[in-house]
Amino acid sequence: MTSPTNKAVSYEGTISALLGPTNTGKTHAALERMMTHHTGIIGFPLRLLAREAYDKIANLKGVNSVALVTGEEKIIPPHARYFLCTVEAMPYERGFDFLAIDEIQLCADPDRGHIFTDRLLHARGKVETMFMGAETARPLITTLVKNVAVESKPRFSHLKYNGFTKLTRLPKRSAIVAFSVDDVYRLAEIMRAQKGGTAIVLGALSPRTRNAQVAMYQSGEVDYLVATDAIDMGLNMDINHIAFAATRKFDGVRPRQLEPAELAQIAGRAGRHTKDGTFGVTGNIPDFDQEDVEAIETHTFPPLESFCWRNTNLEFNTPHQLLRSLEVASGHPALVKGYPADDYKTLTELMAKDSVMALADNPFAVRTLWDVCQIPDFRKALLETHSELAAQIYERLIKPRASEVTPLDNGWIKEQVSRIDSTEGDIDTLMARISHIRTWTYITHRSGWVRDNQNWQERTRAIEDRLSDALHEALTKRFVDRRSAILLRSLKEGNALLAGIQKSGKVIVEGHEVGVLQGFEFIPDETALGQDRRAILTAARTALKKEIQHRVMTLLNAQPTQFKLSDDGQILYQVELNNPLPGLPVAKIMKGTAALKPDIVLFTGELLENQDAKQILEHLKNWLDAHIKTTLKNLTDLENTEALPAQARGIAFQMYENWGVVPRASVDTLLKDLPAEARPALRNLGVRLGPLYLFLPLMGKPAAVKLKAQLYNIWHGKPLPAVTPKDGSVSIVADAQTNEEAFYQAIGYPVFSGRATRIDMLDRVVSAVYDTAKDNRFQAQHAWAEWLGCGVEDLYNILAALGHKREEPKAEEAKTEEQAAQPIAVEEAAPAVEAPAAETPVTTEAATAEATPQQPAKPALAWFQLRRGLAHKEKKQFTPRHFTAKRDDKNKDGNKEKPKFKKKKFDKKPERNRDEERTYKAEAKQADSPFAVLKQLQK
Repeated sequence: MTSPTNKAVSYEGTISALLGPTNTGKTHAALERMMTHHTGIIGFPLRLLAREAYDKIANLKGVNSVALVTGEEKIIPPHARYFLCTVEAMPYERGFDFLAIDEIQLCADPDRGHIFTDRLLHARGKVETMFMGAETARPLITTLVKNVAVESKPRFSHLKYNGFTKLTRLPKRSAIVAFSVDDVYRLAEIMRAQKGGTAIVLGALSPRTRNAQVAMYQSGEVDYLVATDAIDMGLNMDINHIAFAATRKFDGVRPRQLEPAELAQIAGRAGRHTKDGTFGVTGNIPDFDQEDVEAIETHTFPPLESFCWRNTNLEFNTPHQLLRSLEVASGHPALVKGYPADDYKTLTELMAKDSVMALADNPFAVRTLWDVCQIPDFRKALLETHSELAAQIYERLIKPRASEVTPLDNGWIKEQVSRIDSTEGDIDTLMARISHIRTWTYITHRSGWVRDNQNWQERTRAIEDRLSDALHEALTKRFVDRRSAILLRSLKEGNALLAGIQKSGKVIVEGHEVGVLQGFEFIPDETALGQDRRAILTAARTALKKEIQHRVMTLLNAQPTQFKLSDDGQILYQVELNNPLPGLPVAKIMKGTAALKPDIVLFTGELLENQDAKQILEHLKNWLDAHIKTTLKNLTDLENTEALPAQARGIAFQMYENWGVVPRASVDTLLKDLPAEARPALRNLGVRLGPLYLFLPLMGKPAAVKLKAQLYNIWHGKPLPAVTPKDGSVSIVADAQTNEEAFYQAIGYPVFSGRATRIDMLDRVVSAVYDTAKDNRFQAQHAWAEWLGCGVEDLYNILAALGHKREEPKAEEAKTEEQAAQPIAVEEAAPAVEAPAAETPVTTEAATAEATPQQPAKPALAWFQLRRGLAHKEKKQFTPRHFTAKRDDKNKDGNKEKPKFKKKKFDKKPERNRDEERTYKAEAKQADSPFAVLKQLQK
C-alpha cells in the first residue's frame, strides 16, 4: 500500500490565510476576492452558509453564473463560474482560479476535522488559495502549508462581559444559548410567557425553517432568540447580547465544558459590524472566570496543538484493505486521528453482514460500498438503524460480480419517501421527517443511483419545503404567543382588559381563554408566566371577585356530607348537597403537631382575600377534626381518660400513641398491677386485652383502616395514597418495599411470617390455640386457616412465627400430613370471617343426612409444641387456696401445725401407644338421637 502523504501539495500560486475573531469581515473579503477571478469556489462548514453566499452572489452575477453544491442540493448551471459549497461536497478537482475554505480552525474538530485538514493540505486554486478562520490555527497552518501569507483581521466592534442577568431581565435583541433541544424548548417557553415570544435556531432545523425563524427575529416580530451553538458560524443577525444558559455540551462522545475559544466563537455573534456587543450568563450558570473573560474580550487563546487527519489514499481491493487503509496513521505529530467518523462506523457495521460482504468482491463494488457508507446520518438515529438503511441501498445498487451500479427501483424509493410526506405531528416529529427526507435528497443527487434524478430531487426538495414550512408554523405557534403580546401591550399602556367567566369555570380575557376557576383557585393557562401571568391575574380579579365571594359563603354554610377526604390527602368539596360526585379539591392535609391532628393547607390561589381564607381554613379544620373523631372514635376516646386509675391511664396513653395497637408484653407490668375495676372500664372504651396484643376491635373497619393508614403516612413522611388491604381482607402478603411492619401493626394488621393479618382474627386464633392445648401441645385446625384467610402452609408459618414448634409427623402420618398441607382455595384478599359464637350442633336430621355425604372429612393437620409464654400464663391463672391455723395450735417443737390433707387416689391407666389406632364405640339406645352418639364420640 502506498504511504499517504501528510504534506501539502506543491503549488505555484499564492496562498493566504485571513485569521481573526468573528465580525472581522473575513468571509465577505473572500467573496469579493473570488469575484475578481474568472472562476472560483468556496467551501463552507454549513449548508445554510453556502446557501446564504449563493443567494448573495447570484444577485450580483446572475443565477446562470453561480452554482450551489451541497450533499442534499446541487444547482449547477452549464456555464457556472462560481461555486458555493459545503466543504465535504467541494468538486475542487475541476480546477478553479480561486479556492477558499471558511472556518479553517475546524481542522481540529474531532468529528469533521479530517475533511478540513484534507482541504488544507490538498485543495488549491490555480491562481490563488485562501483560508479563513480563527487566530488559534496560525501555528499549524504555517507549519503544514509552505509559503502561506498570514493576515490578522481585527474585530470591527468591541465585545464586553456583562456578568449575570436574570432570564426575565435580559435586554431586547438578546440571544440565549443552550446546548440541548430540551433546554432550548424550556427556555423558549419561559421567554414566550415573559416576553411574548422568541425565535428558535437549532442545528436540526432545515435551512428554510432556520431562515424563516431568523427573518422573524430580524424583522422585530420577536425580540429574543433561543439557540444552540448553531449560531456560532456565519449567521449575521442584529444581536446585541449573548446570554449563556449553559456552558457544557455533549460532543457526540461525552459531555464536556466548552473551551474559552469556543465560548468566544458564540459570544462573538453579539455586535454587528461597528456596533459593540455584550455577553454574559443567565439561569443557573456561575460567572465566568476573570481569565476567561479577558481571553474572550481580547480574543487571545492558546494555539491549537494538532489537526485531525485521516488517510485519503485508500485501497479498494477488498473491504478489509479499505478498512486498514483508513486506519493508517499520518506519521506527523501535529496530525492525529479524531473520533471514528460516521462513514467509518457504518463500514464496520456493514462488514459484519454476510450479504454485503458477498457482494463486495471486486474493487468497483468496494468503492461503491464506501460511497454508500458516506451517506450522512442526518437523522442521528441509532447506528444500527442507519447501517440497516445503508445495507438495503447497497444490496439494491450492486449485483454479484457487477462492474456498474443498478439504479434503485422507483417503486421502492416511492414507498420510502411517501412515509415521510406528511405535515402532521409535533415539532420533534417534523424535525425527524426533515432529517429523513434530507437523507433521500442526498441519495437522489448521487450519480447513477436513481433513475430520473431530477424528478426525484424536485420531489424530495418539495417535501422538505413543506415540512420546513410546517415546522416553522409549529415553532411560531408554540413559542410566539399572540395573546401574550396583546396582554402585555395593554398592561404597558394601562388599557382595561375585557374579562368574563363561563358556567364551566373557564375564564375569558379579550376573547382568549386564559385559565379556569377550580374551587377558589384560579389556574392560569399553562403558558401564562411572568408579565403575561400578571396581566391575566389583573383581569381575572375583576371578573372573578363576585364569584369568589359567592363561593366563600356557599362553602361556609355547607353540610359535613359535602366534604370528603380523598385517598391522596385532599379535602374535596361538592357544591351540590346531594351530588354523588366527590367534588373539587379545596385543601390538602399535611403533618401537624400530632399524628391524629394533621394540619391543613388551603388551595387559595391568588384571588382569595386573607380574611376569607382564614374562615374557610377554620371551617375545614373543624370538619376534619370531627371526621377523625367519628371514624376513629375508640382511638380518639383514649386521649381523655382522667377518670381511670393510673395503670389504666398508662395503658390508654400507650394505645393512643401507638394507633390503638400495643403488644401485651410492653404493658405487662401495668397489667399485673391493674385493679379489678379498671378492666371493665377499659372494655367500655373498646379495648380488648388479647393474649398477644391490646387492641380496639372496631378499628378494624375499612374506613378506620384507611384513615389510620393515611394519617400514618402523613406523620412519617410517606407518599399518598397509602397502600392498604382491600376492604374485608383478613390477611395479605406484606409488601416490605411499600410498607414497613410498623405501618401494618398501626392499621391493625400485624405481620407474622411475612403475612399481615387482621388483629381480631389473629387474636381469635391465638385464643383458640390455648383453649385447645393439652399437655403443652395442640393440633392445628382447618377452621383457623379459614379464620385467617390463608392456606394451611401459611397457617403453619404463622403459628411458627408465634413461637410454637411444629412436631415432625410420624411415618404412617406422613401421607395424611401431606394431604393436609394442600392449600385451601382462599384468595389473597379473603373476605372477613366472623367466628361463630359457639360450636352449635345441627338439630335437624335432614340437615345431617344432607351434609354428611357431601362434606368429606378433612385430613388432620400438624401438631405443635405450645409456646409457654405470657399468653399461656394468662390462660392458666388460678386462685390458690388459703388455710387458717389457730395461733395456739403448735406441735411439740413449738412450730405451727401444718394442715393435713387427704390424699386422693388416682387410678393410673396404662400408657397408650399413640401410634395405635383408636376405636370408639357407642351403644345407642332406641330413644337416643344420632347427635347423642356423636356427642359420646367427642368425649
